[in-house]
Amino acid sequence: MNIAVLASGSGTNLQTLIEQLHEDNTSDINIVVVISDRKKAYALTRAEQAGIPTQIVSAKNHINRVEFDAEIARHIENYSAELIILAGYMKLFQPPFVRKYHNRIINIHPSLLPAFPGANAVADTLEYGVKVTGVTVHYVDEGIDTGPIIAQTSIPVYDTDDEESLHKRVQIEEHKLFPQVIKWHAQGNVIVEDRKVILVS
Repeated sequence: MNIAVLASGSGTNLQTLIEQLHEDNTSDINIVVVISDRKKAYALTRAEQAGIPTQIVSAKNHINRVEFDAEIARHIENYSAELIILAGYMKLFQPPFVRKYHNRIINIHPSLLPAFPGANAVADTLEYGVKVTGVTVHYVDEGIDTGPIIAQTSIPVYDTDDEESLHKRVQIEEHKLFPQVIKWHAQGNVIVEDRKVILVS
C-alpha cells in the first residue's frame, strides 16, 4: 500500500514509520511522499535521508483553507497514495478534504481520547491530574480528534512527571502502536461501522 505522511515538526513518528514499514523488506507499505506545511520541519530532512520525495505546501500561499487542502490532495493523487498518515501534522482539514478521503486519514494523539483533544494534550493531562493517560490512533473526521478510534494504549501518570518525562513515555508507546495500526489497515483488518471500529484477523 502506498501512503502519504503529513508532518509539521521533527518527525519522530515519521522516522518510526520509515524504519518499521518503509524500509522493512517484509512490509507491503511504501511511503511515497512526505508533505509538510513548514519548510524547516525536520521531518522533511528525515524523508530526504531515506530517499522519500517531499513536498512543502504553505497555507499562506493559498487564498483559503479549502484551496490549501486541494493542493495537498493534488500531491496525494500525483503520488498515488492510498492512505494518508498524520504524524505530528498541526493543521485541520476542511470538510471537503475529509469527505474525499473518508476513513483513509489516520492520526495519532497523545491521550486516551475523547479525553484531552487538541494540541496540548500532555500539558492538559498533567494539569487535570489524571492517573492514567495513553495513546490513541484514530480515523480523522470533521472534528478535532473526534474520529472513530482504532486502537489505544494506556500509560500511567506518575506524581513526579513533568511534560518532558510524560511525553517521552507517550512517544515510546506511539512508536509501537502507530505502525501496527497502519499494518492492520493495509491488510484489510479494520472495519468501521458508524463510530465503532472492529479489528478482524
